[in-house]
Amino acid sequence: MKKSISGLITKDKINKRGYNKFLKIDDNVTVEIDYSKTEEDAKWDGLKGYITNTNLSANDVYKQYSELWQVERAFRVTKGVLELRPMFHFTRKRIEAHVCICFVAYKVYKELERILKINGIQMSVDKVLNIAKTITTIKVKLQESKDTITKTMLLTDKHKSIAPLFEKNFWNKNSAGVSY
Repeated sequence: MKKSISGLITKDKINKRGYNKFLKIDDNVTVEIDYSKTEEDAKWDGLKGYITNTNLSANDVYKQYSELWQVERAFRVTKGVLELRPMFHFTRKRIEAHVCICFVAYKVYKELERILKINGIQMSVDKVLNIAKTITTIKVKLQESKDTITKTMLLTDKHKSIAPLFEKNFWNKNSAGVSY
């Protein structure tokens, strides 16, 4: 076991991040590693602990914490992809309406994610939405017959990769591919 290693450090060797930016260093500073502290800290290496105020069992706390990434992802999707930002409402009705809109938008996102998976479209919802933004659909209403002709322009390979989403009866099927 080594006792300690010491050396001198100058102001230009200390980074300016964290609390260090508040330090005023006039002369050389003596730096020393305290090996007893590193040995004491090493006994916790590889262990993870949770502190909670719930009555859940240890296994339930661990399970809930391990699924936290899904909640974090939901926030990233609503803020990033769906571009839903905090709104400053002052009435209960408006606050509830905003929360409802955010929830419905996220539910639509998750439903599209599920539909893509079921139909074997191996792309993320984000990628599909970005491709879909570049697709043009033309509708022409004939004057005499009053019929409407619709044509979706799938010009690139990216467009063609999500072509099933634009087929006439695609959205009239349930998750098993059966028409309603």
